[in-house]
Amino acid sequence: MHKSGPLPIPHDFLDPDSYVKSLLDFATSNDLFQKLCGGVHILDFLTQEPDLYSTLIPPEWRKWFDMHEIQGILALLMEEDLDDFFNLNRLDPVLTHGQSPDHLANNERGAWRGKAMPPASLVEYVRTIRRHTLDRNVQPSNDKQHMTSIAANGLTRNVAVGMKPKKMHEVGNFVAYVDELTRKINSCLDHEISHVVDVGSGQNYLGRALASPPHCKNVVAIESKHHNIDGAKTMDVTARLAKKEKIMRNKKVFRMGAVGNRNLFPSAGTNGVPELPLEQVEQEHGAVQQPRRHGSIQYIESVIHSGDLSTIIHQIQQFEVLGQNSCDPQLLVVSLHSCGNLLHHGLRSLVLNSSVKAVAMVGCCYNLVTERLGPPTYKLPSLRSPNIRLEETSTACDPHGFPMSDRLAVYKHQRGEGVRLNITARMMAVQAPKNWTPKDSDAFFTRHFYRALLQKIFVDRGVVGAKANGKEPAISPSPRGWTGAGQPIILGSLRKSCYHSFTSYVRGAVEKLQGDIVLGPTIVECMDGLTDEDIARYESNYKHKKKELSIVWSLMAFSAGVVESIIVVDRWLYLKEHDEVAECWVEAIFDYQQSPRNLVVVGIKK
Repeated sequence: MHKSGPLPIPHDFLDPDSYVKSLLDFATSNDLFQKLCGGVHILDFLTQEPDLYSTLIPPEWRKWFDMHEIQGILALLMEEDLDDFFNLNRLDPVLTHGQSPDHLANNERGAWRGKAMPPASLVEYVRTIRRHTLDRNVQPSNDKQHMTSIAANGLTRNVAVGMKPKKMHEVGNFVAYVDELTRKINSCLDHEISHVVDVGSGQNYLGRALASPPHCKNVVAIESKHHNIDGAKTMDVTARLAKKEKIMRNKKVFRMGAVGNRNLFPSAGTNGVPELPLEQVEQEHGAVQQPRRHGSIQYIESVIHSGDLSTIIHQIQQFEVLGQNSCDPQLLVVSLHSCGNLLHHGLRSLVLNSSVKAVAMVGCCYNLVTERLGPPTYKLPSLRSPNIRLEETSTACDPHGFPMSDRLAVYKHQRGEGVRLNITARMMAVQAPKNWTPKDSDAFFTRHFYRALLQKIFVDRGVVGAKANGKEPAISPSPRGWTGAGQPIILGSLRKSCYHSFTSYVRGAVEKLQGDIVLGPTIVECMDGLTDEDIARYESNYKHKKKELSIVWSLMAFSAGVVESIIVVDRWLYLKEHDEVAECWVEAIFDYQQSPRNLVVVGIKK
């Protein structure tokens, strides 16, 4: 059913099998990649001894980085045509009489941007990362003409209410994709998709568009948060998929202020007062589903714990009976940017439920995925808001976590068995460095520098890490998911004004943390007496480290493109490993610049 291949692999590889083999071999054997993707954390940058930058980055790279501004370095990582470097000289040590490739890079191949050429080892690393990163460009195809024509029509004004441009792009394109996928399934296979089930529907932007003309799908929106469902029903009225509820009340009593009294119309004989006549009808806002025409929306408030959707399917059948339709539902399960394990549950539903005939899932929030092969690497549980799922899996492997596929779970390599990605690696995988503008990247780097420098203050004043002034740290080091000075303090976001200077950042952070139930007293005690002059001295002493931190962060974000590729490939392999699945593939369906998490995983049942 797919024409461009089951995986959007780089042109260097002839087939998916050779790509997957090379991907897993590189990810489990390359020392620098493993350090950049899970082996280091930005909070270690100013606290680790020996210096993290000098121990992590090869000397010839550091020398070249010193010659170039950060925007030039980013250009090399993301944009530069690397073939130009290799075409100038193939860097064959035999042909060059034993001279090192880096010697040739700096002396025989001219200059780059008016300065020294990048070291050959750096160029090779960049090339290797790129060739193991899945292609994120939307591929034109004749089969997509129908989909493209639908997407080009856009969303109607009523349906698009509440959507920002990014959301409109995602919903418009995904709706067109689902429409085309359903058409193909119905025409090419024995299945006849009766319902589109959206797991984690949120405000139901996607479902509302699918239920509206010209698609007119029967949509089942599954959402765990009641207020999201209420908000979605309100927008259904605006989209003309539902009508306002008409509430009959006595106008005279209504004006007397008795609104909300459930005994507004007592029955005859109650306290001897007869039932009052209805003199005039007033309307209150409320969503009632319109009688079905071509499309419909059924809301189900539920938390999805696994791929078993039997209770959901039962509710769909009940809904059909009430609507005087009788059918054995055949489901297409979809999700637009499923968080964490929700996408895993959606993919597993294809295998675990006979009524599910196909899945099409776009994931995000890899940091919320749990870990199958070992205890989770979530940091500092005591400082997170309560989360039942995290508490339940705090000391055990989660069978619903990463990796899904047996191929990755039992993959043997030089460090053991199984492919693992800790939370640091997975958090980096949601970065989109290709979309960074100079202004964006400078803001990122400033925030990260401020946070790393604040961590240095925390260490020096005994809040975390090693002993300070002969005192034990207030928070002891953790054995899981942390490589530097103690456990990280989860700071979260601050007011925009806090980023105007490092002094305002420290003051804003301390003010916020003082209100923390657990950490507040410690922060007050340890940070007492810290003056603005002290803070300014820290910034002055470590100012030169900002560029180094920016380089490391850029390399981490760039390398993490391979981490995302591993996660997506694992999900594809899971489907491929099951005999019930006739076809499965991955492809890009959004413009990367508008929506970086743009890969959909599709599976079709036999």
